[in-house]
Amino acid sequence: MSDITRRIFMASTASAAAVPAIKANEKIGIQSPNQPDPLLDGATLPTFRFALEKSEAKIVGGNSAREATVRQLPISKGIAGVSMHLEPGGMRELHWHATAAEWAFVVSGRVRTTTIEPSGNSETNDFESGDIWYFPRGHGHSIQCLGDKPSHFILIFDNGYFSEFGTFSVTDWLGHVSPEVLSKNLGLPPESFANFPKKEVYFSRGPIPPRDQGPEHRGQWQPNPSTHRYQLMKDNPIGVFPGGVEWRADSSRFPISTTITGLVMDIFPGGLRELHWHPTADEWQYILSGRVRVSMFGSNGRYREEILEKGDVGYIPMGYGHSIENLEPETTSRVLIGLNSGTFQSIDLSTWLGSNPDYLLAQTFGVSKDLIAGFPKNHVVLAKGKPPEEKGKQK
Repeated sequence: MSDITRRIFMASTASAAAVPAIKANEKIGIQSPNQPDPLLDGATLPTFRFALEKSEAKIVGGNSAREATVRQLPISKGIAGVSMHLEPGGMRELHWHATAAEWAFVVSGRVRTTTIEPSGNSETNDFESGDIWYFPRGHGHSIQCLGDKPSHFILIFDNGYFSEFGTFSVTDWLGHVSPEVLSKNLGLPPESFANFPKKEVYFSRGPIPPRDQGPEHRGQWQPNPSTHRYQLMKDNPIGVFPGGVEWRADSSRFPISTTITGLVMDIFPGGLRELHWHPTADEWQYILSGRVRVSMFGSNGRYREEILEKGDVGYIPMGYGHSIENLEPETTSRVLIGLNSGTFQSIDLSTWLGSNPDYLLAQTFGVSKDLIAGFPKNHVVLAKGKPPEEKGKQK
């Protein structure tokens, strides 16, 4: 667990009496910096795959949410994720997250979000497929489906212990406050609140929202200086490579997203996201389409491969070597990736080896300098190749 993640988790446990959140010590335990991690220090590496779209869901009408936290995927301590569907007229009610920031990618359909920050500045945005949003920790927001077609989006949180089902919802809160206090706060008679919900609504169902966003209830706009919306898939990709294409948004492109970097990778048939590691972030993967093989290296001879299909989640801890191969023989696989750092950092095998002299590499691998001469001299990132055999393995 990173220092940042540990601080977030310790803050969440301090308020556990008020939050129905996951208890990390149920099965996983909390390790100090000097204690071994039973998940990662064993003789073999644990699984890093979870079939998110086949898991149990919270369902209200045509609205649903499935989550992947340390409870479902114990290795995933730094990042949690949710797959959410909203039906036309469906809304994820006004709420906030006390222990995690929220990053989202719209897979299909259209949605509208509202958000407010502590300064009182607010923003309402409409999103379509390929757009992303980011809400800092503790900022109130809502999500509505727009139009007559359902919407699907993936939520990523910068805290693996965070549960979407332990959020702070406005109906749950006001449903437990006395009518007298609400009367004082909102300036209405106590009996006005008799029909307010007495428990959390979570998903509400109503008419399709109007095309126009409309004015705020307070009758004026106080726009946020930093927008929460970024059109990731309409921006130019970071790079086009022999083995695929990458789009990326970290805080340099999307300034408000200070704790999460988001990527989309199209990996061509047989293509490989080369061996690499991230020095400052964990990696959370969601397979948008296709079928891939992910490898993870954990030192001491430990190596594991897993095959991930559409709707599956993968997780790589900070600093662990890994790669992603497209197993599809004829079609491109698309992978959504979230990193729990607003600044992207990666060390790739091709650049690492290319930064050393040939004699040193020849001595390291015990081969001739002639063989080393064939190593790539440029940054590979996404390499092309034939689809490999579908065989996962573990050492």
